[in-house]
Amino acid sequence: MTEETVTTKALIAKPETSSTKKDASITLRNQTIYFDLPEPFIHSAEEEINAEVVMKFINLHKLEKPRYQKLMDMYKGKYDIFTQTEKEEYKPDNRVAVNFVKYLVDTLAGYFIGIPVKVNHQNKVINKIVQNFNKRNELDDVYYELAKKCLIQGRAYAIEYQNEKTETCVTYESADNMFIVYDDTAQAEPLFAVRYYQTDDGLKGELYTLDSHFNIVPSDNADGIALVDDPETAFYESSLSVVEFIPNEERMSVCESVISLINNYNKGFSEKGNDVDYFADAYLAILGAAVDGTSAQKMRDNRLINLFSSDGLLDASKIVVKFLEKPNADDTQEHYLDRLERLIFQIAMVVNISDDDFGSSTSGEALGYKVLNMSNLALTMERKFKSAMNSVYKMFFSVPLNFDETVNTQKLDGEIADEWFNLDYQFTRNMPKNVKDEAETAKSLAGVTSKKTQLSTLSVVKDVDQEIEQIKLENEPSEDPYPEGSLLNGQNESVLGTETGESLDESGEGSGQVQQENDQRV
Repeated sequence: MTEETVTTKALIAKPETSSTKKDASITLRNQTIYFDLPEPFIHSAEEEINAEVVMKFINLHKLEKPRYQKLMDMYKGKYDIFTQTEKEEYKPDNRVAVNFVKYLVDTLAGYFIGIPVKVNHQNKVINKIVQNFNKRNELDDVYYELAKKCLIQGRAYAIEYQNEKTETCVTYESADNMFIVYDDTAQAEPLFAVRYYQTDDGLKGELYTLDSHFNIVPSDNADGIALVDDPETAFYESSLSVVEFIPNEERMSVCESVISLINNYNKGFSEKGNDVDYFADAYLAILGAAVDGTSAQKMRDNRLINLFSSDGLLDASKIVVKFLEKPNADDTQEHYLDRLERLIFQIAMVVNISDDDFGSSTSGEALGYKVLNMSNLALTMERKFKSAMNSVYKMFFSVPLNFDETVNTQKLDGEIADEWFNLDYQFTRNMPKNVKDEAETAKSLAGVTSKKTQLSTLSVVKDVDQEIEQIKLENEPSEDPYPEGSLLNGQNESVLGTETGESLDESGEGSGQVQQENDQRV
């Protein structure tokens, strides 16, 4: 591909060669215009994976690292406005950055997976094992961090491994230090993965293949690295223990389509601050009268301009003292900033929750239309995440040590290793809920849909199956005709007049003294 840079005068392009790959960005006057999107690394499945091959892809990945670092810097609030050329010392030079990237990322991540994904299996025993696996690895947090990193950098990675207790564990890694290479087949299956980092001694890291694990260590050979086999940390099954999570097929972050808009907003907002300083430090013009030399020598520091007649004649009526004001373009600036802000949210397809128009939506339907574009983004991410999560749980199910003999006694259609296919993922959008409207919707579905579908419309119902079981229990007749706490229970006999603690006879009437009192009243 082509490595491109922009100077202040012209666009200079370097021709593509077999040994070069495109630079990650195009800049103009130290301002990032856009980043070229990365493409998957491809390697022939029939070729050997050696130190030379690994180093080749590491060098290709290094060309993408500036993009990943820049996107992360923007999320942390480090924008181009802070690195632009300084103005003259006597001019205001405000640098203001509005962190739109963090707002876009956190809003979409919270909407998409702020409510943890529910992972369930139809078999109760297997489901309990899966829940323990999720809880032990705190996968709710892992999936959220993966989603956030995907929205910032366009991709992230989950690494699966066995700890000292032979427990399957999961952690995450950003795209700065890791990549996956796929084979050249139509399915583009993962072939190997590399995690690397630079140290004072040289390049170090790990190489994950389909059936092995290698440590990458510095070497004096031509490649600069050597691969040391580490069988003790290799994953149990013949599968790549690294999974790539992506938000979309292009591996595009949520902010890349609006980078230029954000940079222009920061520039315009900073110039707005400069204008405030200009008006605060306006020059004082004294026309028609001479000012002493000491003050005149510091005209720039004192913001003073002095014009007077050369003949020294002073006419008090012609002396003018006033501040010099530059043309006011406040309305134009405000309109420009408002337009940029609207475009940033519109093009990024993330709603501005703090906007007054968004908060004025009272009905669920109106709110749904306003978040429609963001909902479409979340649906795309959901499909990509389900595919990646399938790979995570497929590796978990491939380890027999994760399942005891109890599971083997269950009546399953196939092998346990294939039960990952029966997992159900439930993504819930993190949106304000109108429980009253939901209750009306649920009532209107009575007799039209199944009970399960009817209850699924209620956000207060966290587990539909459990709620149905609870309803069945409440509707079942009690074996005790006088349940505990009822008026007919022995604990409440005093309410019925049996203050002596005597029991009721078969007809329900009291005996002894109480019976006699009843006869007298009759």
